[in-house]
Amino acid sequence: MDDVRTSRQRRRGRKENLKIRARLLQSVRVFFIERGFLEVETPVRIPAPAPEAHIDPVRSGQWCLHPSPELCMKRLVASGFEKIFQISRVFREGERGSNHLPEFTMLEWYRAGEDYCALMSDCEALLAHLGGELLDQPVLEYGGVSARLDGGTERVTVGEAFRRHAGRSLNEIIAENSFEEVLTEAVEPRLGHPLPTLLHDYPIELGSLARAKSSDPKLAERVELYVAGIELGNGFSELVDAHEQRKRFEAEIELKRARGVEWNPMPEKFLTDLPHMPECAGMALGLDRLAMLFTGAETIDEVSAFTPEEL
Repeated sequence: MDDVRTSRQRRRGRKENLKIRARLLQSVRVFFIERGFLEVETPVRIPAPAPEAHIDPVRSGQWCLHPSPELCMKRLVASGFEKIFQISRVFREGERGSNHLPEFTMLEWYRAGEDYCALMSDCEALLAHLGGELLDQPVLEYGGVSARLDGGTERVTVGEAFRRHAGRSLNEIIAENSFEEVLTEAVEPRLGHPLPTLLHDYPIELGSLARAKSSDPKLAERVELYVAGIELGNGFSELVDAHEQRKRFEAEIELKRARGVEWNPMPEKFLTDLPHMPECAGMALGLDRLAMLFTGAETIDEVSAFTPEEL
């Protein structure tokens, strides 16, 4: 009974954070609806999510709980939907930490006829909108640093960020297979302040659903959003070549098998629809982490009504 009482007290202590979280979700919806986006809902339980080497889905019978709504949303774009957004619960096996939950809330949006530059502009406008709605002044204080939300963003390529903050070339880091380690330890803590950072132009090996950059095919038109050292969002100019997408999925499956993880069937209906998708861009953003920033919460638990351990 003591554990139950302690859990109840923790939830009671989150009440003010959950009020801010609710305002945040409402403000996000207003932002997209006012800009002509259609809010959609797609199934949570799907037969085959996109194969990604380091994301393991949660099984639900012979199907999976989606780790992202992206495949269904892209199929809507392929069916003629031009500007859509969704706020959904998503599921990833084994993700648990101060910034991670195995079930969390994701914002995802798509723009037909646009590329990742449009997503960068969306991110700037969204942060400015939320700052105006939720803060007394447009400066967010978090983790001992400040991020101004009404002054645009710092846009920096991955190669430049690694040279600036790690003192090493991107080619060298890719060759020794230490990209994630260097990014986490040397680069990410320096991003997102005093302005939010849009980190873009990733190595093509790290852009599984992104199209190659026309001016440099070794790079992918991928962008990630950072605020106050926290990674919030990940977006692409979407790959619409079904043959190339299948090859990349197969490569991801081989990486998963190397980790001892067997995979579901290939998402064939998505690949069938892909040639009908126009050029477009899509972004996924973690709303729990965004709520952490606006509440000052040190862990994701503090902005969640229940943690897995309390269920």
